[in-house]
Amino acid sequence: MMISARNITKRYTLKGTPAVFDASFAAPPEGITTLLGPSGSGKTTLLRVVAGLESVDQGQVLFDHRDVTRLPARQRGIGFVFQSFALFNHMSVRRNIGYSLEVRGVSKADRRRRTDELLALVQLEGYGDGYPLQLSGGQRQRVGFARALASKPEILLLDEPFGSLDTQVRLELREWLTQLHQTTRLTTLMVTHDQEEALELSQQIVVMDGGRVVQVGTPSQIYDQPKTPFVAWFVGTGNVLRGTVEGAKITVGSLSVAVPSGVPDGSEVQAIVRPHHFRLEKNGAAPGRSVGTITRLVGLGGNVKLQLKLPSNQSVTVQLSRREAESMRLEVGDSVTVDLAEAKVFVANYSI
Repeated sequence: MMISARNITKRYTLKGTPAVFDASFAAPPEGITTLLGPSGSGKTTLLRVVAGLESVDQGQVLFDHRDVTRLPARQRGIGFVFQSFALFNHMSVRRNIGYSLEVRGVSKADRRRRTDELLALVQLEGYGDGYPLQLSGGQRQRVGFARALASKPEILLLDEPFGSLDTQVRLELREWLTQLHQTTRLTTLMVTHDQEEALELSQQIVVMDGGRVVQVGTPSQIYDQPKTPFVAWFVGTGNVLRGTVEGAKITVGSLSVAVPSGVPDGSEVQAIVRPHHFRLEKNGAAPGRSVGTITRLVGLGGNVKLQLKLPSNQSVTVQLSRREAESMRLEVGDSVTVDLAEAKVFVANYSI
């Protein structure tokens, strides 16, 4: 089932700034679409509008071609997973999962059958008679997924589902969610501010900023073809180099960046450079090439992050593989030759 949001505007006060303004996107059937943005960008409000937990001031929500804008949440055929687990601690795991079925009057035998199916699906066989407080955080969140799936929804909505978990559990549950989605094939709409989570899990990403949708695309499109400096900076992180166009390029110190055709000389532009798009060489800098000084060096597993100070006094972050850094025997205080492998250039009528 496809989810379509059309020109959604939502205010919480009559004359206040909209939490969501004129937001549109379409989440394709059977895929995971992620609403990605910083805190306060409107992503959770937009998710709650799709769920029917918030009304709209303007716009429409459609499931396939059915207008559900004015339907209450209970009539939309959705499953909702919360960040805070929201389980009933006085109820067993089995009863938590089957609670919505119990409310609807489903027989005890059918509830038992369905909860057994779901316990197997979320890999919690043998835990049905226990209680939420006896489970780990990751296990409790899997109970939350099972509960959301109990009524066989057509759409699954996830509000920062891993946000309250530690890093290792988050990584494990990302892999688990991928497997779960391959089994259920439910159209899924997820909210997160974690760019890595969005890039790993999604077939489509909707980037939001200031209540607006600023770009919609596949993870590779969002990462490799950002439409604004904000998207380039927020998704994947990037160094911002500013300069003025001269002869179809900008120059920062001795670093030159080609600009798009048609941008006239004298234009102020921003170049966003990913940390792994710098090339470094130690010693023997050729004339005319920029030399940076390493001011900080940190190992990050298989990678090394460097802080470089350029001749222009700008500092940039560079990422190398650990093998590459070790082969050059880099240390704090070393001078290195700096080149750019790639950059994304924007005419500076945008702000970050």
